[in-house]
Amino acid sequence: MGKILVGTASWTDRSLLASGWYPPEASTPETRLGYYASRFPLVEVDATYYNPPSRRTAELWRDRTPKDFTFNVKAFSLLTGHPTRPAALYRDLRAVLGEPGRALYRRDLPPEVVEEVWRRFLAALEPLHESGKLGAVLFQFPQWFPPGGANRRYILECRDRCLPMRVCVEFRNAAWMDEAARRDTLDFLAASDVPYVGVDMPQGHPSSVPPVLAATSDLAVVRLHGHSEKWTSRVIEERFGYLYSEEELRHWAGRIADLAGRTVTTHVLTNNCCADNSQRNAARLAELLEERGADVVGPSAGGP
Repeated sequence: MGKILVGTASWTDRSLLASGWYPPEASTPETRLGYYASRFPLVEVDATYYNPPSRRTAELWRDRTPKDFTFNVKAFSLLTGHPTRPAALYRDLRAVLGEPGRALYRRDLPPEVVEEVWRRFLAALEPLHESGKLGAVLFQFPQWFPPGGANRRYILECRDRCLPMRVCVEFRNAAWMDEAARRDTLDFLAASDVPYVGVDMPQGHPSSVPPVLAATSDLAVVRLHGHSEKWTSRVIEERFGYLYSEEELRHWAGRIADLAGRTVTTHVLTNNCCADNSQRNAARLAELLEERGADVVGPSAGGP
């Protein structure tokens, strides 16, 4: 069985800070990240989807965590085909575009601007990659990203642009993983050495993807989004306001342990980010996996 790292998506969202999960002495960005890293070996950075990071920020993440800590980083929205707030673009690029007043898509921008966004985004991640702390760059594609030749080519473009960093891919269009296309999708990812991100999420929505786990590379990734009845809400705490039950966690522990038997490393991220739900569920899931005899990587006992 391969190694399993369990962590959460984000460590700084407002509802977590208000929940009391952090002790009073963990009151700064540095001490909070240090406290988090003393509890989990893995975290997913979701803020980079909304605003591309600076190299200095990545250096601070590197320096404030143990040497064997792992960051997965969500790709900037512009690079995954999502609408992007003009304010999220680099200031000088906004000026080149004439300070646009509406949400932008990649297709709206001159190729040279898109190229520069790619260059800066990846350059900012170099400190994590060079220190061995970058697990994967998560490309979560929107529900209007259906299966087809052009989109497969774009997945390969993302993979190649990021090299030697690695990517993983999550779909929000169920057609990639319905019964008719599932085998072709997984075969394509396996042939391309691209890790598939298996998800647990509410079903019955245009963005719903079935909870399939698959090993398409030596890394497998699982993201547990919960089953909020308010999945379509724009309020993050409502959309992800879900606490997995003991029975659900036991079910997922069995499935994840089976997945880990088919690959080298498995990353598991709880993304039910409301209060400390995600942290509580991740900690318990790690315990249940250990009870099954899985090779669960614990947090480092050492400092940065």
